[in-house]
Parts: sequence; C-alpha cells; structure tokens
Amino acid sequence: MFKKYEWRILVRVLLLFATLSVTAFLLVKGAGWYIYLALTLPVIAYQLIDFYRFHKKAQDEVSQFVESVHYRDFSRHFDVKQAPLELQPLRRGFNDINTTFKVISKERETQYQYLQKILELVDTGILSYNHENGETGWMNESLKKMLGIPYLKTIHSLEKRDPKLYQEIILLRPGDGKVVQINRDNKIMKVLLSATAFQTDNIIYKLIAFQNVDEALDENEAQAWQKLLSVMTHEIMNSVAPISSLADTLKNRLQLASRHMEDKEGTVEDLELGIITIKRRSEGLLKFAETYRNLNKITTLSRTKVYVRNLFENLYQLMEPTLEQKKIDIDVILKDTELMVEADTNLVEQVLINLLVNAIEAVKDKEEPHIILSAYKAPNQRVVIKVADNGTGIPADVLDKIFIPFFSTKKSGSGIGLSLCKQIMLLHKGNVQVQSKEGEGTAFLLLF
Repeated sequence: MFKKYEWRILVRVLLLFATLSVTAFLLVKGAGWYIYLALTLPVIAYQLIDFYRFHKKAQDEVSQFVESVHYRDFSRHFDVKQAPLELQPLRRGFNDINTTFKVISKERETQYQYLQKILELVDTGILSYNHENGETGWMNESLKKMLGIPYLKTIHSLEKRDPKLYQEIILLRPGDGKVVQINRDNKIMKVLLSATAFQTDNIIYKLIAFQNVDEALDENEAQAWQKLLSVMTHEIMNSVAPISSLADTLKNRLQLASRHMEDKEGTVEDLELGIITIKRRSEGLLKFAETYRNLNKITTLSRTKVYVRNLFENLYQLMEPTLEQKKIDIDVILKDTELMVEADTNLVEQVLINLLVNAIEAVKDKEEPHIILSAYKAPNQRVVIKVADNGTGIPADVLDKIFIPFFSTKKSGSGIGLSLCKQIMLLHKGNVQVQSKEGEGTAFLLLF
C-alpha cells in the first residue's frame, strides 16, 4: 500500500528538482533570462506548498490511526472514497490493519472466554496472585466453593480464615505439591496443592491448584488397610491357635498330675488359673482377628435400583421400637419421593443401621434427643443420604481417625463399624463424610 504513496512522493521530488534545475539555469544565463523567473518561482512555491500539504495530510492520517490503535478502537473506519486520491491507498491500508486487529482481538477474546469457561467447569480450584504484593489475580468458582469464600482481595486475607492453609500456600515452592487438610463446615477435606509461577510485564505471578483428593486417598487407604488386615489376621490366627490348643493340653495334664501331688501352698491352683487365663485371652484374640477378617470378605456387590423412601421405611420399621424405648425423636425428610440409588440394598441398610445406632448412642444423654434422616440430590447430581444428630459431637482431634480400623471412642467399641461403612461406600464408587462440632452434634453423609 505504501508503494503508491512512495511513487507519489518520488514524482513530486522529481518535478521539484526539474523546476529548481530550470530556475538555476535561468539564473546562470544572466539578465536576459530573468523575466522567465516570474514563471518558475510561483511554480516552485506551489510545489513546496503542495508537498507540505501532502505530507501534512499523511501525517494527520497516521496520527489518527496511531490514536485509534493506542485506545484499541479498531472499530474506526477511514473513508476511502471521500479521501484525496493520494491518501486513498493509505486509508485502505489502515482499514485492512484495523480489520486484522479486530479478527485477532476477537480470537483472543474467544480463547479467553473458552479458557475461563473450562476453568469454571473443572473441579480443581485455581488461584493466581502477585508474588510480590499478594494481590489476587484470579480465582475460579470451584475454589470459592471449596474454601467457602466469595472473594479474596489478597492472598494475605486468607491468613485470618485459615492460618495453616495460608502458611502452606506461602511456603509451597513452584513445581512442588503437598497434601493438606481443609476444615470447612466442620468437615475435613484432603486437598493436593500444586504450585507454578510465570512472569508477565516484569511481574511474577504464583499459580496454585487445589485438587480434592479425598476419594483417591480414601480408596488407596482402604486398600492398604485390607492388605494389612489380611496379613495381620492370618499371622495372628496361625500363631495364637496353637497356643490355645496347647493351653488345653497343659490344663488336662495338670489336672491328671495334681491327683498324685500334695499341693499345700496352692501352686497347682495358680498354674491352672494361669493356663485358663492364657486360653481365654488366646480365644479372645482369635475372635478379635476373625471379626476384622470380615472386613476383607466384602468384595462384590449385588446392585439394584432402589427407592430411597424404601430404604428409609425399612430402617424406620427396624429401629422404631428402640427409638420409642429411649424416647428419641426422629425426623425423616425426603422432598423427592422418586429419588433412587443404584446400590446393594442389604449392605446399604447395614451402613444406615450402623450410623443410626451411633446416633442413638450420641444423643442418649441429651434432654431433647433428636435425629434427622434425610436425602437429596446435590448440585453435582450425586445422591446424598444424611444421618444427623444433636448429640455430643466428635472432638476435632479424633475426627480424622474415626474411619481407621480398630479405632473407637467407645470403651466397648470394636472400631469396625465406621470402617465397614466406608468400605461399603467405596465399593459403591461413593464415599462417606462426617461433619461434627463438639457439643452440638454430628452428621454423616453417604455420597452415591
């Protein structure tokens, strides 16, 4: 587009050079030729004025174009038809550049919107902030829901809400990852933090990804416990069974030998008592190992589609006498009576019975014991069954231990109930979560 413009300048320069050459020739010729200067001097003046105007018009056009680029006003249109002939190629070129810029800007906007929608849809929380002053650049909806906060002006604002999480984020180096626990709504959530950094306009930004790894870790943890229980119960039973058998043999032989012995000091009686104790503890240990062996027996499911209302009806009929006897109020809330889950009915009923028995135990000392059994569909389309009570609650320091096999807060508890509940839910490709506040109550959520 500038070739025509350059040719027009070249033509003007050549004409001006020719006129100046003629004028110089007339001056050299002498006085007889001065009369012709009256013709060349006005021509030179006209050419200079025309060249200035030509240059000024082009300069004004370029200034307007630069201004539109500066303010990113790519909608501006330069009228080609109404422009002087020599400026038409220039204006046409400006319009072409503006059109190209509009296409590029539209593509960038489309890519930005596309990326933003993707980041809003993923379950991973994303947070970016200025590494120097901590000012938050961007955070997606997943992170807002995960942390339960609508907005973060700076990363330092997080320190008041969750000091431990804030310290982990600040100390996390780019390229590293770490699993941390987030306590939200009295519910513990395991989150994998991953960090990276990038630089733009000489400003370093830190990007943090928050990935909920509860289910993956729970599944790995359950598999690890199953392997441990399998090995442990096998070894215990192989080692203790001979001890129990040997204790029986020793007891019988001692009884036969005691008929021919004088036992004035009661030694035989002490020995017999010791052997009986060894036998009793051996049998107890064998029973203990056999109980936990049951954890590994559930490996397959018999799934069918079942109405949640039917699960609730069966559970209520089974537990109603106990609830009435203990004078415990129970509310069953099910807004959607057509709500269904695909599950092994027998196993899920066992889970609900365990949770309801725990709830009854938790509210037994309350003046107004109350249990709520409810079900609903979560925003992520998961069906949630909830068993909540207004009991004593679970202390924060043991909240993350209650699903560990062998762990129990009850003196007579075996520590198998909640472990079994979790294993059954994991087999259903679901999970079980707990929300609790000491002194206010506890809620267990079955996520299908």
